[in-house]
Amino acid sequence: MLLLEHAERIGKKILISGGGRCNFTNLHCQPENFLSANPHFCKSALARYTPGDFIALVEKHGIRYHEKTLGQLFCDGSAREIVEMLERECRDAGVEILVSAKPGEIQQTEGYVVQASGNQFRALSLVVATGGLSIPKMGATAFGYDLARQFGLGIVECRPALVPFTLNPEDRESLCDLAGVSAEVIASVAGDGGSPPFREKLLITHRGLSGPAILQISSYWRAPAAIAIDLAPGQDITAPFRERNAQRDTAAAKTAFRQVLPNRLADRWVDLHPPTDWTNRGIAELEQRTHRWEIVPAGTEGYDKAEVTVGGVDTRELSAKTMESRKVPGLFFIGEVVDVTGHLGGFNFQWAWASGFCAGQVV
Repeated sequence: MLLLEHAERIGKKILISGGGRCNFTNLHCQPENFLSANPHFCKSALARYTPGDFIALVEKHGIRYHEKTLGQLFCDGSAREIVEMLERECRDAGVEILVSAKPGEIQQTEGYVVQASGNQFRALSLVVATGGLSIPKMGATAFGYDLARQFGLGIVECRPALVPFTLNPEDRESLCDLAGVSAEVIASVAGDGGSPPFREKLLITHRGLSGPAILQISSYWRAPAAIAIDLAPGQDITAPFRERNAQRDTAAAKTAFRQVLPNRLADRWVDLHPPTDWTNRGIAELEQRTHRWEIVPAGTEGYDKAEVTVGGVDTRELSAKTMESRKVPGLFFIGEVVDVTGHLGGFNFQWAWASGFCAGQVV
């Protein structure tokens, strides 16, 4: 068996993941953590190769790890340990790895003939694990999609996912001087067919909004939808105003909001969203607006900053059990190139391991 790697070394995306510690799976991996035109497609692979299976492999190689939050598992040391583990597994299975092998023409003639870096390789089966369009500076291309089209397979429209939002000039001027400020929020895509709510951190950037909560909902967002943000989940910020003889003015509001939000964000929020008046109704409206802040992104930071790609090879073209093409015998597609995209937190790696396992059982 031969692995053709177009980069100069394997596992480049693994090495940068999780801040260099690789969020290699998630304890709570379920089909509900994935987006696809066919949400049922991922169920078979995820059931056949679970987080527990990959954890067992990690432990077999003596790699120490920890749960950071929300079931996310990271190496205690370096992501390099995961790459080295996979290399050892390949060697033990008799897999030859050829790096800097730029793929060229691929033909089907009693199997497959692959041209790569001036060499010709023949095989009965071809497994395509080319990834998506995210992070092109690391070598991401549309090669996998082009290959699928060459053999007559359909492609679900692709777009950047797990990606920061940019804001329009007016909102940027109002907020982005607070770059670096973060807060725990509940975020979702507003409107019908929006997104599930995600309770995680929001981060203000120089160009817009980021942080785990924003990255999560970005996978569901399509222009020109608004996003809805609860800045104070489970909090009643204006409760002090309802006390007898309570002070009701801007200074008191900023004091109250500072109990829940970072000081600079609290002050800016009150300045940008003052109540129409300090009556009970005005204060109730301020509270409601804090829990339902709607803003329309100008766009996203695109594939350059996207962690993954939504869309890809249409799952209707593939066997859910083996990842083999239904039209073209011996042709398999696994990982991010397929129209299965996980939430943030180790889910996309688990899909890569699971879909790869399924194909590996039959090639």
